[in-house]
Amino acid sequence: MKDIKTVGVVGAGQMGAGIAQVIATAGYKTILWDAASPAIDRGMAGIDSRLSKAVEKGTIDTAQRTATLSRLSKATALSDLSVCDLVIEAVIEQFEAKAALFREIDKVLPKGSLLVSNTSSISITRLAAATERPENVMGVHFMNPVPVMKLVELIRGLQTSDETYNALQAFCSAIHKTTVLAIDAPGFVVNRILCPMLNEAIFLVQEGVKPEDIDTAMKLGTNQPMGPLTLADFVGLDTLLYILQVLHRELGEDKYRPCPLLIKYVEAGWFGKKSGRGFYTYS
Repeated sequence: MKDIKTVGVVGAGQMGAGIAQVIATAGYKTILWDAASPAIDRGMAGIDSRLSKAVEKGTIDTAQRTATLSRLSKATALSDLSVCDLVIEAVIEQFEAKAALFREIDKVLPKGSLLVSNTSSISITRLAAATERPENVMGVHFMNPVPVMKLVELIRGLQTSDETYNALQAFCSAIHKTTVLAIDAPGFVVNRILCPMLNEAIFLVQEGVKPEDIDTAMKLGTNQPMGPLTLADFVGLDTLLYILQVLHRELGEDKYRPCPLLIKYVEAGWFGKKSGRGFYTYS
């Protein structure tokens, strides 16, 4: 089974930085890269801030924070990932962007190193076919926020080897995540169920129900910790729209048709918490 010691994370946004933080906290040497240098700096600063808050809360001590940060480094080029046993891609949820990145990473990774995607909807089989190592490619879908959420969906492509699956299952256990095995179909498990629910909540807003009433109803009526519209804002309305479009196109069922109001919000640049405005306003 593949011995994973050094892990590269490609994409320093909310998901990528969160993944890097969890991996470094678990004791692995972790290298973070992003096509935009300012994004890497923001990602590293976010990790530092979250670790400092954890120290304040008593979740970790100062020595643990220092040790975690010592295991984190920034890559200045994709070629810096050539020392990695595993690379996790966490960039924009678009196939062509991910496939192009996979082709580039494939060129610099040593033979036998694993290449995985944090995609929430895209075919792993199709991504694997963009590389010369399809047997070493798999989906490892973390939940947001990564340092808090315990679940990871594992998705085998048609070409994924048993060795790759076993290595990644063991790795996820080592970073203190619980795994489920999903099928390589749009939305996997969580988003296949979650996104239609969020979309239906948006249809209710379109029909005149207040967002806060919908969220209160779902929190108190179904014991959810967060209402669907708050969650949609947190996920990102642009990301939600893209996933729904993939589900609608690939599965061909109208229950996945994106609500017109969601489309309008995205067109307006109202992406949710990350843009300062979605179904709620954020400072």
